[in-house]
Order: sequence, then structure tokens, then C-alpha cells
Amino acid sequence: SLLNLEAGYIKDKQALKRFGECQSRIRTMALIHEKLSESRDLARIDFAEYTQSLVADLCHSYQVNPEAVKLKVNIGNVSLGIDTAIPCGLIINELVSNSLKHAFPKNREGEIRVDFRSDNHKFTLIVSDNGIGLPKDLDFQNIETLGLQLVCTLADQIGGSIELTRSGGTEFKITFRKPKYKERN
Repeated sequence: SLLNLEAGYIKDKQALKRFGECQSRIRTMALIHEKLSESRDLARIDFAEYTQSLVADLCHSYQVNPEAVKLKVNIGNVSLGIDTAIPCGLIINELVSNSLKHAFPKNREGEIRVDFRSDNHKFTLIVSDNGIGLPKDLDFQNIETLGLQLVCTLADQIGGSIELTRSGGTEFKITFRKPKYKERN
């Protein structure tokens, strides 16, 4: 609420856009803390429930027409500690936001998917869309936009690797094992 009040004083459209992106990142972290406080286990959150809430919030923020852009979340029974949930949540926030902003110009219809699964202590997070795709010459690991820099930094923080597939839209696949840092018990 304080940030919304502050945004009312920003007159520059580019600055207001950046401010809105920061608000979205803050909401992402606040939502994790909210879900954690509602959890029976104060060290872990139900990541499927959290992701559903996060994606719904992003759709509301970007005023997505649910008839035009379908959002599908497919997350198995994954429970994460806060030290992993926050980076994963921020990655999802950035990638879904990018899809909502860029993948479907001129009211083009499409689908955005968030898939997250765990298999034998290996985690796979996939955020994809069937939109217009990223330019072939764009090197997402050496780009000047804060969002993709943040995705790369957060993936590195959890010891993950990122693969980008550009066929039929855009797909980011982040795989990681048990984080480098120790989870809180």
C-alpha cells in the first residue's frame, strides 16, 4: 500500500514502469512469507499453492484477458524451504512477467505454462509460452535487462543450470539439485 501511494507521485512513465516491476518482485517475496506464515511447517511452503497465487496475482497486475492468454500451472507435490522458494518464486515472477509483456502482441492468443517437479532430489522448473519467441540473436545470459539478469543470478544461487528453447515460443528450463546453501530445518 505504501508503494502504491508512492507510485502516485511518479510522473515519468519509464520510471513508473520500473517501479511497478519492483513492486511485483516485492509482492512475490511477500507472498512467500504469507504462505509460510499460514503453513503448519514454518520452514517449508506448499510450492504449488504458492505458484497458483503468484500467477493469479501476475494476471491481475497485467490485466490479462483469460480468454486470450491461458495460464497453466502444473506442479507436483513439492514442498520447499524458504531459501529455495524465494529464488524459484522470483524466477517464475520474472519469466511469466516477460511472457505476459512480450509474447503475445496485438491481442494474440496463447498459453503460458509453469511446470515444476522433483525427481530423486533433482528439481526441474520450466516456464514456457507459445508466443512470438525471443530473437535468435539474443543471448539471455549476457543481456542488460534486470529481469533476465535476475533469473540467471537466482538460478546460480540455487546451483541451477538454465536451458533456453526457442521453438514454438520460448521455454526456460532450470534444473538444480539440493541447493548449495543449507536449508533451514
